[in-house]
Amino acid sequence: MIIKKLYTGIKKYVFDSTIEIRERMFILFSITVLLALFAAVPAGLIMREPISATVSTFVGALLFSLYVGYAAKKRQTDRARIVISFVLVFAFLPAMFFTNGGAQGGTPTWLLLGTIYITLILEKTWKKIMLVCEVVIMTACWIVGFYFPHLVTEYSRAGNYFDSLAGLFIVSAIVGTLMSFQVNLFRKEEAQKNVQRLFAQTATALVNAIDKKDEYTHGHSSRVAEYSKKIAQHAGKTPSECEEIFYIALLHDVGKIGIPKSIINKGGNLTNDEYEIIKRHPVMGAQILQSITEYPFISIGAHFHHERYDGKGYPMGLKGSDIPEIARIIAVADAYDAMTSKRSYRNAIPQNDVREEIIKGIGTQFDPKFANIMIHLIDLDPKYEMKENEDTKDLSGKSEMAIGTHREYVAEGIVVQQNITSIEIKVTENKTNSGRKSAPSLILFDSLDGRYHTAETEKKKLLYFEYAEISFDGHVAVYGARKIETTWKEPPLPELDTGIYRLEAVKVKDHVLLRVMNSAKTFEAIMALPDSSRFVYIGLTGTNCCISNLKIEKSKEKVSTDYIPRIAEEISYIKAPAGNIPNVQVDGYRTDSSVGIPIRDGMKIVFHTKALPTARLVWHCPSYVIFYSKDGTISGKDYQEYSLVRLDGENWETEKIAENTFLVNKQDFLGWDSWKAFNTEGYDSSVSFHKQGNEIVSTTENFGISIRCTTVIKCDAPEIYVALSGDQCALTNIRIFQEG
Repeated sequence: MIIKKLYTGIKKYVFDSTIEIRERMFILFSITVLLALFAAVPAGLIMREPISATVSTFVGALLFSLYVGYAAKKRQTDRARIVISFVLVFAFLPAMFFTNGGAQGGTPTWLLLGTIYITLILEKTWKKIMLVCEVVIMTACWIVGFYFPHLVTEYSRAGNYFDSLAGLFIVSAIVGTLMSFQVNLFRKEEAQKNVQRLFAQTATALVNAIDKKDEYTHGHSSRVAEYSKKIAQHAGKTPSECEEIFYIALLHDVGKIGIPKSIINKGGNLTNDEYEIIKRHPVMGAQILQSITEYPFISIGAHFHHERYDGKGYPMGLKGSDIPEIARIIAVADAYDAMTSKRSYRNAIPQNDVREEIIKGIGTQFDPKFANIMIHLIDLDPKYEMKENEDTKDLSGKSEMAIGTHREYVAEGIVVQQNITSIEIKVTENKTNSGRKSAPSLILFDSLDGRYHTAETEKKKLLYFEYAEISFDGHVAVYGARKIETTWKEPPLPELDTGIYRLEAVKVKDHVLLRVMNSAKTFEAIMALPDSSRFVYIGLTGTNCCISNLKIEKSKEKVSTDYIPRIAEEISYIKAPAGNIPNVQVDGYRTDSSVGIPIRDGMKIVFHTKALPTARLVWHCPSYVIFYSKDGTISGKDYQEYSLVRLDGENWETEKIAENTFLVNKQDFLGWDSWKAFNTEGYDSSVSFHKQGNEIVSTTENFGISIRCTTVIKCDAPEIYVALSGDQCALTNIRIFQEG
């Protein structure tokens, strides 16, 4: 009965598709090898091998059993595979060779165990390393056994014969078991794939039917599913859990199938009655999905994705951890897609504004853990690719942009950064206005959405700021730039065909360098911006011309800080007395930082901070980074980052080399608008540190936001440093104090 129960449990485990295949293979192979080792004990007694060999085989099998059981329980099978392969190659196989008759006994057959194990259980580099080690070790054993035969324990001819027969039988049983497992696994997984494929196709068809009801949210469910899966991955969920969350999120809006299309697509505000109808879709979705017994949790996302972390959501008003975790993940992903998708009454919201809204919703609308992960995903997406894809081509939705009057059309902005951006276009005359001069040009501007705007309301909302317009013939119109200098360069680029222009643009701090080249002429323009913290976009436009064949390339390496000759004085907001270390101006997200300060127990850093004139968001504030590098600088050699803490209460662990526990208290907090005003005005701040071994406790309190971060570093570091950084802020008068 016990054996049958054990067999059923093992069979259920090795065919459980939710468990990683490598882990199942490891456990199955370990079980078969253990059976082989225990079977070798009576075989050794029959062959009358030395009692020491029999005892060592039994003890080895017992220790192997205990270690495999421990590794499986602690989910450390990755490490166990490598440890066991080392023991097998460097200890077990040589011992088998010298105690079981060497080449004359059954050793050659037993050696197959090592090759089979390494081939099936290890992967990539480790597999190659251990196979090479096995060849080297076994070759050495053969040579030693040949020249020093007295080191090999030989049996009688019958003993060697039985040893070879036992080895052949046991190894054949192992191979047979593994092959049987593989065949059954392929069959079962193929059947599961067919079921999953059918489910995925059915779910997708249902989702498409739902999305088609809403004229402005095509692909919403699929995007929410993708974002939810990414959040789950960063939260440490297993691959099978992430896949499950994907399908739960995919069907989160299934209840909308029962909502009238007229309400879903209504352009204006909903009436109270209409809103009450909309609020029914979570319950309706749960009722539809509860009948899918293959995925018992599939209805959770549909039922609870409109619950709020503070308990003010619907349909049940659940609060905090009472809301199922899956629904808390989907709630963040759903809100993110709602903001980054086009609606009947607005375009997609700029990425910075989306990020700020999620920050404002931490602890109220969203679970702090999953909201912080979403913020981190935004930070990893500087090109704003994680949003609704618009079906546009290169030139604002056109393959060719035909411009009549001046600035009739302006292409979407091409961002200019410290990597050289190369742009190639073909310019021809607009034949609908033949006889008028063709004049291609470009506009240099900044705006939150990277687009050219003319309406005053849009300009104000998206902080549109225009620096200059430069014509391809060298004429310059200066608007918001401090200064522009142009020079004609020789020679032109004769390899370019007539009408083909090549542009190069690069930005270093508050200066931009632009080159315009064609087969006849080349000129260069250097522009000084109002300050270093602004963005610069190029918008292609002109008068009476057609622009086509747009090609854009960006160099991988950044240019040096002295690449652009300076034509105007650098704007500095840190012309104030320095403290113990130099002042720091941070123009963008962690674009600069203070020198590294070795952390000592009882240390306090005091500094003054003031937001730059362009700062306007919640996270435009200071931060501090706990790290190690060989030279004590951010991103120095052997750099390891343990913790990042922003004074607005945000935090992120960039590596799994430290455990961070964050406590953020906003008991006396007056709101984010007041917080931004507080940073604009400037204030004195301090951060205190207490260090015991590899545990560091840092605390700070500013404008009602109290932060306590406990960082436990898992690896050895000769010295642990802290550096001040931030986003669009000036840090001055930095002083370091030591208590006691």
